[in-house]
Amino acid sequence: MSRDQLGTVFLIGAGPGDPDLLTVKAHKIISKCDALVYDSLIPLELLELVPKACQLHSVGKRRGHHSVPQRKTNDILFDLAKSCSSVVRLKGGDPFLFGRGAEEASYLHKKGVPVQVVPGVTSGIAAPAYVGIPITHRLAGSSVTFVTGHEGIDKKRPAVNWRSLAKSSDGIVIYMGVHNLKFIASELIAGGMNPETSAAVVEQGTVIGQRYIKSPLIKLSERVQEENLSSPAIVVIGSVVDFQVEACSPKPAEVTFPIPI
Repeated sequence: MSRDQLGTVFLIGAGPGDPDLLTVKAHKIISKCDALVYDSLIPLELLELVPKACQLHSVGKRRGHHSVPQRKTNDILFDLAKSCSSVVRLKGGDPFLFGRGAEEASYLHKKGVPVQVVPGVTSGIAAPAYVGIPITHRLAGSSVTFVTGHEGIDKKRPAVNWRSLAKSSDGIVIYMGVHNLKFIASELIAGGMNPETSAAVVEQGTVIGQRYIKSPLIKLSERVQEENLSSPAIVVIGSVVDFQVEACSPKPAEVTFPIPI
């Protein structure tokens, strides 16, 4: 590439963990890319799809482990675009749902780098599905809210108003909420949600080691502690949990992660 040209960066959703849930479009791009920048929750099996000459760069963020700052990740993507025709930024789930994909797209666009997003299957839908729990049901309401349970201190906006959510959504799907679950449950109940509302937590959804529990909301945090569930996990709250059909659950995939979970 000449110095005047910049390669294209593809912001690709890798899905929730099971490699078979990677989209066809994502597979095509990954199999031809010159460089790949990936998160810690990307299975090594997906990294094996790249060409032999592909450059691999880990920029994972995991609770309790060294994390690469977002600014550094942005710089890596820009530098790679200067020397590579096709750069993949591979993110768990979907890049535009709690994945900072929009931030990276904006940064690259302002730098003059061509950028494209490739949506992925989000864990908020897939993890419950892998234990037979739907996130919507015709008999369980008409709305569902996706919300983060981990508020970063750098966010220049108010924190999640859990009390308002208690009455404004039939179902709630929470990402990164296990460590704040006691607070979240208490706020939802304080906002008027029935303490006996059905809830579930799915740990390591779609991959080997997957576990889940179901419990009334008021006892959910206690049950999570009893079973020693931890991140990565998805929390589902609402009567949709009562419509579980466990018999339709797919078999979790046997995969290996760069940082064991």
